[in-house]
Amino acid sequence: MNDFFNGKVQLTTGILLCLLLTGVLSSAATLPQWITANDGNVNRPNTWIAFRKDFYLTEKPVLATAQIAVDSKYWLWINGELAVFEGGLKRGPNPNDTYYDRIDLSPYLNAGVNQIALLLWYFGKDGFSHNDSGKAGLLFHLETDRSQLLSDSTWLSRIHPAYLDTGEPFPNWRLPESNIRFDANRDMNNWQLKDCATEYGFNPSKEIAPAGDQPWGNPVERPIPQWKDFGVKTAVTERISESDSSYKLTAHLPYNMQMTPIIEVFDSIGGHLIAIETDHTFAGGDTNLRAEYITRKGRQEYESQGWLNGQKIILRASHDVDIRSVKYRETGYDAEPDGQFYCDDDFFMRFWEKGLRTLYVNMRDTWFDCPDRERAQWWGDVVVLMGESFYTFSPSTHLLMKKAIRELIDWQRADSTLFSPVPAGNYSDELPAQMLASVGYYGFWNYYMHTGDTATLAYVYPGVKKYLGIWKQDSTGLTEYREGGWDWGDWGYDIDRRLLLAGWHYLALKGATEMAKVLGYQQDIKTYHHTMEQIKTAFNTCWNGSEYRHPAYPGKTDDRVHALAVLSGIAGREKYDRIFEVFKQQWNASPYMEKYVMEALFAMDKGEYALQRVKERFSPMINHPEHTTLFEGWDIGNKDFGGGTTNHAWSGGALTVIGQYVCGIYPIEAGYKTFRIAPNPVFHKASIAVPSVAGMIRSEFESSGKAFLLNISVPGNTTATVVLPPMNYKKILVNGKEYKNSLRFPAGNYRIECIIDKRTTTK
Repeated sequence: MNDFFNGKVQLTTGILLCLLLTGVLSSAATLPQWITANDGNVNRPNTWIAFRKDFYLTEKPVLATAQIAVDSKYWLWINGELAVFEGGLKRGPNPNDTYYDRIDLSPYLNAGVNQIALLLWYFGKDGFSHNDSGKAGLLFHLETDRSQLLSDSTWLSRIHPAYLDTGEPFPNWRLPESNIRFDANRDMNNWQLKDCATEYGFNPSKEIAPAGDQPWGNPVERPIPQWKDFGVKTAVTERISESDSSYKLTAHLPYNMQMTPIIEVFDSIGGHLIAIETDHTFAGGDTNLRAEYITRKGRQEYESQGWLNGQKIILRASHDVDIRSVKYRETGYDAEPDGQFYCDDDFFMRFWEKGLRTLYVNMRDTWFDCPDRERAQWWGDVVVLMGESFYTFSPSTHLLMKKAIRELIDWQRADSTLFSPVPAGNYSDELPAQMLASVGYYGFWNYYMHTGDTATLAYVYPGVKKYLGIWKQDSTGLTEYREGGWDWGDWGYDIDRRLLLAGWHYLALKGATEMAKVLGYQQDIKTYHHTMEQIKTAFNTCWNGSEYRHPAYPGKTDDRVHALAVLSGIAGREKYDRIFEVFKQQWNASPYMEKYVMEALFAMDKGEYALQRVKERFSPMINHPEHTTLFEGWDIGNKDFGGGTTNHAWSGGALTVIGQYVCGIYPIEAGYKTFRIAPNPVFHKASIAVPSVAGMIRSEFESSGKAFLLNISVPGNTTATVVLPPMNYKKILVNGKEYKNSLRFPAGNYRIECIIDKRTTTK
């Protein structure tokens, strides 16, 4: 299964002197052991444990691969040098097992005595993104070219005495992390290198179980990269006196980010408390994470290890304490914003910038709905975020998508239902509409088209088939209503739930049909087609001549339903004029579902109105001068939108629509072997660079009324099919020569100049 759990870890015959400060390591163990501190109350929430292991190497190793699993996070130093900043993933590849990291430690190891120091943070409670094992533990296996080192009772450890709990207010129940209080007077200074047994009372660790045993289950290798560290930077601060005894110091960051705050302090007495918050600690309708620091006497610097998010670090302290500087270490998912977009509309340029920032602050261990209130992998959000990422971030984000997809299926219950967020230890409700969106055309199938990852498609397909098998139809053929654990279809009101579910069901079957074609399940294709035809027929009986409406639905006409009817193909083109009137009159969709409305308008050749509607609806968040990210609802703090966070990437669906419909880039064959470029000149000028798995795709167009100019760059081993805007052209030139063939282009750079016949052109 993996190196941690192969049932037979062999100690090599090379010379290995594994020395403790107190003695020599026994080589009797054949498996690494889960270990913990031999202290009382070690499994209480928010426990921090320091581990040390000193060992000897006869020469500097060429290879030194460490495999490290913890519940829940860790920081690793080798010979006093920080080798891993916040290692480990929140627990839950499935309900039973635990992720582990694979790290190359060869750059940090030397001939002679080497010192491993590891600080473990045990969450000790469940959350919407973490499945608590119930025990703090470390599993470690280091293999060099000549030796191995395993975690066992010879490792020294103790609970770190400086890490404490804060008082109220505590983080809301969705977060597995706790607030962190650090008392500098209880710190173990330089414990990573000192004689920790003598100076700080470290003792031999307690062995709990070998690799593969409960409560941690099998170790599963981390499928995503370690975090990107942007380095430590200094923030600009402003100080305001709040009372005769205290002041507030606000550090301004360049944008909303994931970061750890670092403070430089001088206190002539010591023992004063500094409160550490961000502008997102009390945001989104709930209390989120914060930290506290208790000073010691003199000059000191402290970095609070649990990451926070925000655009401002807010510190409160006594006038007796001098906070001399505030720094921050930005970290995040290891991806680059390689996608680039330009247009001659300032509003959409700002939309792109804020959408990009919101997307990045919502990826780490998992995709988030938001980085403050929940950090939860809600799958309705994930579908939208994946779509945005294909046009904006480097393909390294595909690993996070793959992780999310496998987790969703690996958490499938015995009754075949799916639920999110996962991994989760304190949430288990099925949201049927989100689950249908996830496994279907816009979820799993869209992932496959952009990546060509057939192995993942094959892995999840049986789970998709099982889930679709629980969906039934009523006597009319329409999708039968399933409430699930929470019948959430969207924030807001006027939701025609029966038709909304039917639209998502149809799209899920459409996606499953395409999966079955790739994988060769012919009978499944027939079954899916039969069900789709029944749903389509029943859905269209709910058309009253001007709009879709289920007979039992009493509310305002639902624009969301009409978007899904268009995008699924349930609504024929003969209905588009009437549906367009619905979109002009009904604005019920939240920012989450507005992406599908925008896409439907482009599919109906109403792109100019789509942009107009987006401008009117999104203006409060795009034009807001203080926020660099997009909101959960249409404005700040709207409780009709779950509390209304100001960093919800589901509001960035326009990024996908710009890439797919304005610039017109979408794969025809999975993995971009063949792809379409079909620009829509709703802007006079626009350009895009799409970081596809096949290479960078570039497209730039300009429409002047006299000519339509298109420059494209087609990466190696791919073919681009160009679909020009529907105009009458007198002449088409490609790289200066008249071109009369079909517009299919192999790898290369092309300038396509289309001379418009103004006498006959109609758009």
